[in-house]
Amino acid sequence: MSDFDHATVLLHEAVDALVVAGDGIYVDGTYGRGGHSALLLSRLSAKGRLVALDRDPAAVAHARVRYADNPCFEIEQCNFSNMRRVITERNLLGKVSGILLDIGVSSPQLDDAGRGFSFMQDGPLDMRMNPEAGISAAEWINGASVEEMTAVFREYGEERYAKRIAGAIEKSRSEAPFTRTLQLAEVVTAANPAWEKHKHPATRVFQAIRIFINDELGELKKALIDALDILEEGGRIAVIAFHSLEDRIVKQFFREQSRGRELPRHIPVMGDPEGRTLKLIGKAIKASDQEIEKNPRSRSAVLRVAEKLYADKAAQSGAVA
Repeated sequence: MSDFDHATVLLHEAVDALVVAGDGIYVDGTYGRGGHSALLLSRLSAKGRLVALDRDPAAVAHARVRYADNPCFEIEQCNFSNMRRVITERNLLGKVSGILLDIGVSSPQLDDAGRGFSFMQDGPLDMRMNPEAGISAAEWINGASVEEMTAVFREYGEERYAKRIAGAIEKSRSEAPFTRTLQLAEVVTAANPAWEKHKHPATRVFQAIRIFINDELGELKKALIDALDILEEGGRIAVIAFHSLEDRIVKQFFREQSRGRELPRHIPVMGDPEGRTLKLIGKAIKASDQEIEKNPRSRSAVLRVAEKLYADKAAQSGAVA
């Protein structure tokens, strides 16, 4: 079990928005080190239940020790894209009061050089959230074509100099394969001609590799779709995203589900649009100045919350004139 500290981002904001019934069933899809889970559990009655998920074996080990004697809590090691399976196996489909997803890498993963996420500390070039599954960052970097690396750096890191950096990586690996984080960071730094103020020149490339290796955006998209069936009517989903790619997916999904089926323009409709499944709860919430001062990693966090509509409300199609 790791001793690395973890500062939970938007802790009270997320839990306050999520918990609508103390005796309900809740899912923490990204346990991490249990910050959100701890507060969630404190809000539940003896009838409440919290099902936590995490793909990281270190996080699961932490949870099983911390909550070994708590009958309201259980955890399973898996990606949150497996949430529907986990809930179905427990006969809870359509009975969940709230789902929380805290997207991205956790502080313990970043701070532990041995996990290979950091460009500031030397460690094995891994980056897998579950070190027991999939290919490592080193395996991918040493085998990917320049074209594939360029596409990944551009799509997931929004890196302007993706092709130039990919070329530098190919040249370097022809002399010696990449095995360490600082080894890669040095090559990326040297190849980046325009450093951004207050941002390490390898930030975007490391972010892109991590997202790609762990299929983070694909996981998020599937979890959002599955949440529609997992939640009970009136149940809520709260998602904390840390960069624009994640937040864009959440924002667009919530918007589409709250608007319903698009009808031809200029056709007047009475009542609610057909096909609405969610309603938005408040506006996007960001970390306060006080939280950012205590935890700089919270500065990019965005919390969005939506609530599943009741069937009779969602089914209203209105009268077309």
